[in-house]
Amino acid sequence: MKSPKDKIFESQDNGAAGQGMSSEALEYLKKAQQGDPEAQFNLGVCYASGKGVKQDWQKATEWYTKAAEQGLARAQCNLGWCYANGKGVKQDWQKATEWYTKAAEQGLAKAQGNLGWCYEEGKGVKQDWQKATEWYTKAAEQGYANAQCNLGVSYENGKGVKQDRQKAVEWYAKAAEQGHAYAQCNLGICYESGKGVKQDWQKAAEWYTKAAEQGFAAAQCNLGVCYASGKGVKQDWQKAVEWFTKAAEQGDAKVQYNLGCCYANGQGVKQDWQKAVEWYTKAAEQGYAKAQRNLGWCYEDGKGVKQDWQKAVEWYTKAAQQGDEYAKEALKRLR
Repeated sequence: MKSPKDKIFESQDNGAAGQGMSSEALEYLKKAQQGDPEAQFNLGVCYASGKGVKQDWQKATEWYTKAAEQGLARAQCNLGWCYANGKGVKQDWQKATEWYTKAAEQGLAKAQGNLGWCYEEGKGVKQDWQKATEWYTKAAEQGYANAQCNLGVSYENGKGVKQDRQKAVEWYAKAAEQGHAYAQCNLGICYESGKGVKQDWQKAAEWYTKAAEQGFAAAQCNLGVCYASGKGVKQDWQKAVEWFTKAAEQGDAKVQYNLGCCYANGQGVKQDWQKAVEWYTKAAEQGYAKAQRNLGWCYEDGKGVKQDWQKAVEWYTKAAQQGDEYAKEALKRLR
């Protein structure tokens, strides 16, 4: 099963900013020009989102800067995000972390979560897992779902903290209950594997479903496996194919291979070797060894494609180079 790593970092939004047309934006402008940091921040949000004004990231960062320099934490966080993503300014991770730090030290959860991510990845600062988890903890304790998920990953892998799978589950659950798809998938994996919690395939499938319905590819793949194997749900190959297809269309190589197998074997769909080859090819081109092996076999046997031993050898070779034993034997046979 796939275990995603949550690496989301966000800017601080303001739902009240930029609703309606220019009358509101104009009101912000008047107050912003008088030095009101809240208005400066709101005007920055308007320019960033294109609500009430024409979208203009350069102007957004200019107004965020004015508010940030007056100590407004939300503006500092957004300005950090702009520097991190090169929006309206040249990308500069060091400046991003400087602004995140200012906001984080004021207790802003999103900035704390973003700063934790920077320490985890070594973006703008020296990589430091301990500091990453410290900032994740501060944000997570305020209920920030991204940080809760990241903190769960830290406990699961023993990064910056002593490994504690039970605590990992606790943090995943807090984020999952807020609708966080990454955490829902991770929690499903914990229930599937019985790590940090008693194994429970039904709960695993339930959490995979919640994440899958949000479009999260790894959960869609895992849920498809549940339906294919009858784990936690009644076996249903048709539903398995439906979920595999959703994930495969997002480019997930493993599930593209799974879907290719479904078409090859006529499981959940009418047998269709041409479609099997199409999905094997997508996965194989991403370097997935099993798909490369199966694609080699299709070319060798003329299944779904015109028989072509040269192409068979090419794909078998790619799979064999990754250690696939069947591909190695096939090459001995064809050479």
